[in-house]
Amino acid sequence: MNNIIVAFPKQETAQNLKKILLQNGFHVDAVCSTGSQALQSANELGGGIVICGYRFVDMMYTELHEYLPDQFEMLLVASPANCEERDLENIVCLSTPLKVHELLQTVEMMDYTITRRRKKQREKPKQRSKDEQEMIAEAKALLMERNNMTEEEAHRYIQKRSMDNGTDLTETAQMILSLLLA
Repeated sequence: MNNIIVAFPKQETAQNLKKILLQNGFHVDAVCSTGSQALQSANELGGGIVICGYRFVDMMYTELHEYLPDQFEMLLVASPANCEERDLENIVCLSTPLKVHELLQTVEMMDYTITRRRKKQREKPKQRSKDEQEMIAEAKALLMERNNMTEEEAHRYIQKRSMDNGTDLTETAQMILSLLLA
């Protein structure tokens, strides 16, 4: 479940939305009445959804969206006219009067999308620097020379040690080099 921030200029509106979300199994992390409060909450949290109105006392939704961390999605709740004329494409908009089931389905869809995006990013292999690649290659070469291993066996050995020790491949290669070259 991602973080949810509810931000509306009228505290009553924000509390009503929070109540609806809580009753339907969502956790609301912050309720704000200004854009700056929403930004402060967003910077403290790792990512999620900001459900907000069109205009705050201190800024418009466009400014809020501009300053939000990249890990946050915005759900704008505004009049049909304001939803039509919105400037930014990557904002989901629900028009008022708000239907509860539409709100819940939209929040669920956004939550699912954010979770999938995070999962895909975690699955991407980390890019190693040239120095790190050279260190791993050097450790493999040393293992191949000293222990009569093939390159595949040496790589598998470093991988296994890395997993057993809970360290990454580079750290393990560094340990192997320091032990065998000492």
